[in-house]
Amino acid sequence: MASPIKNKEIQVQKPAQSLQAFQRKLETGHDSRLNFVKPVLIGAAVLLAASLAYFGYTSWQSSKVEKFQSSLAELTLAVQGDPAKPPQPADVEKTMRENLPKLEALLKSAPASEKSTTEGLLAAWKLELDGKGGVTPSGNDPWSKLRLAQRQVALGQGQEAMATLQPLRSSANASEAWADLYWKTLLQTRCLLGDRAQALKDFADYKQRFRENADVHGMESILIGI
Repeated sequence: MASPIKNKEIQVQKPAQSLQAFQRKLETGHDSRLNFVKPVLIGAAVLLAASLAYFGYTSWQSSKVEKFQSSLAELTLAVQGDPAKPPQPADVEKTMRENLPKLEALLKSAPASEKSTTEGLLAAWKLELDGKGGVTPSGNDPWSKLRLAQRQVALGQGQEAMATLQPLRSSANASEAWADLYWKTLLQTRCLLGDRAQALKDFADYKQRFRENADVHGMESILIGI
């Protein structure tokens, strides 16, 4: 009699994982992804916060400079009067003396980029009001010439200021400490003369020389007045 045929089971796949093993594997993979994602999210948040702080500070600083320049322009225009009808020297002196305390107070709050310009203007006003009349700043160094030019601008002497500034132009590059004041004084002189076309050429020359160090916002504020 033939022996009975035994049923044979062929195992074609591994036993299914238990639910607990699957959950442990899923949790382990989830934790590893979190360990990778967390630093990325934290880094992105820090970068975003830093960017917002930087742009907020830049905007605040630009607003501060713009407000200061507006106040300085008001004082200058108050002394210069209407360019089409220049005031008498006695009226210029009177207005200058009345506004001198305001200019001194303004200097104390001047942003770093505007400090040298304001100091030059204050020196020019004081020189005009010290009772020495025709005495002008002595010396041929750039700072002396710039103080003289600032004085001439304050007195409405545009052509004289241009003549004073002209010898400095060739060397008024970003490497010179006085160069920024030179270009601002030059544009202020163009403003006094009402020569916008030439002021735009000066502005282009300034940007070419200073490149990334150019105070474009400050210069554009002066150009608005021309």
